[in-house]
Amino acid sequence: MSFEITREQIESAAMRVEPYILRTPVIQIGDALGMGFDLSLKLDQTQPTGSFKVRGAFALLTEVPSGTAVAAASGGNFGAAVAFAASRLGLDATVFVPGNSPEEKTNRIRSYGADVQEIPGYYDEALEACTHFVEESGAFMAHAFDQPDVVAGQGSCAREIGDQLPGTDSVVVAVGGGGLIGGIASWFRDDAKVIAAEPELCPSFNAAVEAGHPVTVDVGGIASSSLGARQIGEHSWHASRWVDVSVLVSEEAIVEAQHWLWSELRLAVEPSAATTIAALASGAYQPEAGEQVVALLSGANFDPSSL
Repeated sequence: MSFEITREQIESAAMRVEPYILRTPVIQIGDALGMGFDLSLKLDQTQPTGSFKVRGAFALLTEVPSGTAVAAASGGNFGAAVAFAASRLGLDATVFVPGNSPEEKTNRIRSYGADVQEIPGYYDEALEACTHFVEESGAFMAHAFDQPDVVAGQGSCAREIGDQLPGTDSVVVAVGGGGLIGGIASWFRDDAKVIAAEPELCPSFNAAVEAGHPVTVDVGGIASSSLGARQIGEHSWHASRWVDVSVLVSEEAIVEAQHWLWSELRLAVEPSAATTIAALASGAYQPEAGEQVVALLSGANFDPSSL
């Protein structure tokens, strides 16, 4: 089995999802961090369902026959995306969510008509329950980050960035299971640097880089509902050849970045999305002077009262 995602696959996925999703905006904020590089933000948290995950969900489910029952495991954002896509495409959806998923996310999944099954533990426990359900029911399995159509769909975001901000030097991407960075890296390849940013308490990609292969890690912390995969996906690991740097950021840096985005730009994003800004503001990734940097804001499904 080949794990490589080609630009042709991403182009095809982009065409399939275009009728259902937004071409999200970018804003150029210059040297807003005062660190000598030009920063732009890709606002994919403005997608329907509040995260980039609709890209992969529609890329996958547009290939499924009408009337098919689908099942997914998700910390929340992919579950909402699958539920939303299923409702638009005439599919029945069952979503297995880990017990640590915020109520805002599980309520959103239910609002799109999916059957929600809450499973004690983290993403891996929800995935195990979903796998058993698929084996028993014959439902179609939608994997949150390790199916070719899903990764190619997420790559459509990179295709947009390339159109909107030609000359981009580096793109900073938050990593959980790796579907987003797998798609981003598979599109840019050597045309721009791709930077993986993870919380210290959810280090699946960083640990894989250190080990030289995917490994299982412990996960926790404020971003675990979105970035809490215990092991990086195989398709994303294959694309890691085009990831230039992998950095870890602290819980404190993520919270500070989340509050900075709100106080300075009035952008309300969840902790996972703020991880990219945390990587830059904390100096975990240090662009060169004058570099054109894009930070991808991936989701906004959280309780805004925390701001």
